Amino acid sequence: MHSHSNASDGTCPPAEVMRRASAAGLDAIALTDHDTVAGHDEARRALPPGLTLVPGMELSCRQHGHSVHLLSYLFDPASPELAEETARIRASRVDRARAMVERLQELGAPVTWDQVIAIAGSGVVGRPHIARALAAAGVIETPEQAFGPEWIGAGGRAHVRRYALDPARAVGLVRAAGGVTVLAHPRAARAWAMPDEDIASLAAVGLNGIEVYHPDHDQVQRASLQRLADELGLVASGGSDDHGELTGYRIGCEIAPPEEYERLVSQATGAEPVHG
Repeated sequence: MHSHSNASDGTCPPAEVMRRASAAGLDAIALTDHDTVAGHDEARRALPPGLTLVPGMELSCRQHGHSVHLLSYLFDPASPELAEETARIRASRVDRARAMVERLQELGAPVTWDQVIAIAGSGVVGRPHIARALAAAGVIETPEQAFGPEWIGAGGRAHVRRYALDPARAVGLVRAAGGVTVLAHPRAARAWAMPDEDIASLAAVGLNGIEVYHPDHDQVQRASLQRLADELGLVASGGSDDHGELTGYRIGCEIAPPEEYERLVSQATGAEPVHG
């Protein structure tokens, strides 16, 4: 229920994501690129028999100054307010990326805007594209090393903030478009650990689930999130958060339990899963 293509910061085209999901033996795959639905049409056309596509998106949010990611599924992509906000986020991503490249150049890193957009292609520009440019230039050994204080990690020397939605408002926008929402990787080490009371507040305004099963969650975190989901009546979802080569082609390493998947999709009214 969490995967990325080169429509945002993954390395595989949507069609290849579908092929890899089928090869991994999955029954369903959600394509959740950052702030865009641009990969959905290609994914539909390439959907293998026996595989179900759940059209989705990972919305960029911010709370208390921290980045929050909201997985959104089965909404009407033509919903005007949601479409307007995602367009604003994508525009801010471009502005932020340009500013980051300028800061990197000031720090002596030999990267250019042309290199970054060549890596991004037609996808939504993100920090992973800048990280790949830094690695290609020999500034760092691997793209992962870019996400620290030396370079473009939160609070880093070349980091720049961008526009993002308040998560409660994002939940409301997706609900108004008939969709359902799941809080992404709320206990991952690389992300801000949203307090339980804040998750409860989102549940009160319509959050549908929590991503319990994620590669960055250990067993203690999973148990804690499962208890919280049970207490709040939320779906306990899961996904690989695959980005292709960047994450080692890990589609299928984590899944949502079938009964939780059914609970989640049954609450959506904006669109339906697409069956291959």
